This record gives sequence, C-alpha cells and structure tokens, in this order.
Amino acid sequence: MLKAGIIGLPNTGKSTLFNAVVGAHRAAVASYPFCTIEPNVGGVTVPDSRLAQLQAAIRAPQAIPAMIEFVDIAGLVKGASKGEGLGNKFLSHIREVDALLEVVRCFPDDNVTHVAGALDPVRDIEIVTLELVMADLDAVHKRIEKLAKEVKHGDKTAQIETDLLKRLESHLNQGKPANTLPMAREEKAVARGFFLLTDKPVLYVANVAESDLAAAAETPMVKAVSDYARTHHDTGTVVICAQTESDLVDLAPEEGAEYLQSLGQSESGIARLTRQAYELLGLRTFFTFNDKEVRAWTVHAGETAPKAAGRIHTDFERGFIKAEVVPWKDLVQFGSMASAREKGHHRVEGKEYVVQDGDVILFKFHI
Repeated sequence: MLKAGIIGLPNTGKSTLFNAVVGAHRAAVASYPFCTIEPNVGGVTVPDSRLAQLQAAIRAPQAIPAMIEFVDIAGLVKGASKGEGLGNKFLSHIREVDALLEVVRCFPDDNVTHVAGALDPVRDIEIVTLELVMADLDAVHKRIEKLAKEVKHGDKTAQIETDLLKRLESHLNQGKPANTLPMAREEKAVARGFFLLTDKPVLYVANVAESDLAAAAETPMVKAVSDYARTHHDTGTVVICAQTESDLVDLAPEEGAEYLQSLGQSESGIARLTRQAYELLGLRTFFTFNDKEVRAWTVHAGETAPKAAGRIHTDFERGFIKAEVVPWKDLVQFGSMASAREKGHHRVEGKEYVVQDGDVILFKFHI
C-alpha cells in the first residue's frame, strides 16, 4: 500500500487531521510541540462512486475500495536538518513515504501555541521547505563524494549521476525543492534513486477555522498558501478544518451530512484530500469482480497489464497470458462481461497493454 506522510510544523493540526482521516481518535492531540513522536499509521479508503455503480450492475454482495496509507509524522522545527527537535528521526520517517501532505496552519487560536511565535502560513512553508532542502543538500554532497573515485576511473554511469547531482546541488542551493528542477524522463528515473526528500510530490493542506470554512478560498491566508504552493512548488492546496473533520467522526452519516450542509460544504474535506492525494501519487484504479465481490485496485499511471495482475497476486503476473478488458461505464450499461462482449465493448489485451483508469479486467494466467 502506498503511503502519504502528513507533515508540518508542530501544532498545525496534523494529528487532529490524521484522526479524522482514519475515522478514529488514535493519535494523541495536544497544544504543545512534539505531541507526536513515533508515526501513527492508518489505511484510508479512496472515495470512488464507480464502485457502487459496478456493484449494483453486476449484483455483487460486496464492494471493496482502493486504499492509501496515511502516516502522521512528528512536527518539524527550524534546524531539524541539523538535529533540532526530533531532527534526523523526523527526516528518516519522511524518507519512508511516497508523497507529502503538508498541513499549514491558517487559523488563529490563543490557546494553541505557535512554535514561531506568530501566525504566518507562507513563512511556515518556507521553514519546512528549507529544512528538507538542507537535508537533501547534505545527501547530494555525500553522494557526489562517493562517486568521485568512479568518475575518475571513467565510469560513464557515475558521470551521468554526478552531472545530475551537480545540477540538483545548484538548484537546491537556491532554496528550491528537487521536484521543481526540469528534468528529462530518463533523468527523473535516475533522480528517484537518490531518494531526496524534496523530490517527493507534495500537496498543501490549509487548516482553517470552522467559521472560515464556507469562504475559506477567499481568505488572505488561504490565498497566500495557494499562490505560494502554485508558484514555488507547482502543486495544489486543499482547504480543510481539521477540528470539524475530527468532530464528524463522532456523528452518524446522516447527522454528518446535515452538519456539513450547515457549513456550506457538499462533502467532507477528507474526501477531497484523499482523492487529491491519490492523484498526487500518480495512481490509477482498475476493477475486478466475481460472484462474491467487485474490487478496486491501484496501479501507477503507465503500468502494464501484467503489473496490474501482480497487484492481485504475484502468480498472476508471473503466469500472465492475457487480460479481458471492458471500460467500467460499459459494464455498468450491459451488466456482464458476456453482454459487453456481444455488444462489441470487450477487448483482449496482451503484455504490453497499459492499464487505463476505470478498466474492468479479468486476467487469464497459467502457472
């Protein structure tokens, strides 16, 4: 299961958000720094209306959604790259996740301490970015030194890596994250092997007061976060009220829907956040079904049918023969693979087929 790490300065609402995301009050919540030390981990279902439609069409007793794992990571402070706060322990936890959800505090509250002394969302983003950049610079320097001997002996692979590392070094020295450096596809593949913190995709989560939720996108702090995220990190921003989302956990679904409606919201912030995190990770969904269930599975964009088969079981990938594919809308319309086949909406694909979002697939394999 792919992991999205929830990060940010202390007391931004990370653990409150995590509790809401996993639907249970699991992470400790308090108004002092480093309330979270060891990461909290929870699996979250990805909202997908297609699953219910498929379940109804094929009359499957059960529907099983795709999942993402969210990780609540301890708050970072200025100087973390040099060991301040939880220092290297914090950074090591970030290295283990696939994407970052950075919670940025956009709510005033005299009862909740701000580690920097005053509310300034853009400054907070810059503190976190700088610490991650500094940690990456240290990693880049060490890797260049490690490759020096191989470069001296004419190793072409080492030279290619070193050239890219030096470009990254110059870019990072300007305070810019690695994922904003223009790179060719082949270079990106090489860069992934460096495991840089700022090479991970990031999505900003503007945590606002409940009273600001209805018109949050127009508030000065949220606009500042959105503009900064777009221009400096080429990414998006999701607006949530972590406390509201946490309160929703204790309500029945009908009560929760009424509560959201009273706040001018058509759906929960968690639903929006989970969907955008899924997109951030570059994920696609395909479906399988049998007489007992319809199920959503996750693949990376660009993965082939055998790789998708391997998500279900390694034997499926190893013994892959072919894949019978029907777009989900066609299966909903016709109600069965056989009917879709009769109507000409069924394809047989081989090992080179790239799975498309929404494919319903039956795999044929032999061991």
